[in-house]
Amino acid sequence: MATANDIRKGMAISYNGDVAVVLDTQHRTPGNLRAFVQASIRSIKTGKSSDVRFSSTEKIEVVPLAMRKMEFSYKDGEDYVFSDPDTFETVSVPPEIVGDGKHYLVENALVTITFIEEKVVALEVPPSVVLTVADAPDGIRGDSANNVQKPVVMETGITVQAPLFIKTGEKLKIDTRTGKYMERA
Repeated sequence: MATANDIRKGMAISYNGDVAVVLDTQHRTPGNLRAFVQASIRSIKTGKSSDVRFSSTEKIEVVPLAMRKMEFSYKDGEDYVFSDPDTFETVSVPPEIVGDGKHYLVENALVTITFIEEKVVALEVPPSVVLTVADAPDGIRGDSANNVQKPVVMETGITVQAPLFIKTGEKLKIDTRTGKYMERA
């Protein structure tokens, strides 16, 4: 058993007979009141998020998480299918858990999937990925003032600002946290 002060973003806790993932926490100490921890949590069963307040000394049961590296295989309707590279076991992940990571998923891309009681609760893409340029308009001659960029469409459909010299078919390294061009790959 941990205290409310020990909970951190990404942990799983038991709350009201349900398992919930901690989305965000803040420790607060108002002037004339006792300290408390304000947490945003998402229920695993219902998928609903809520804000809860714990006394800073309140006991909280932490639920163990299992994290596995998996490869993206294909998209099946709305769901994304991932496979374990060692056991070849497949897992279907709904689009609400994949979120903006869908812009960086190409076949055989490695991601980290977090499980609680064999249920997928989170998906984390690597900090950077290499994608192929699907469409890059030509740069206009004379547009070479300071670091001019143009929008290029990547193989996953995401549009990224890249330098004028980038052409269709080139491979680029993209930062998945900001969605920005880093370098040629």
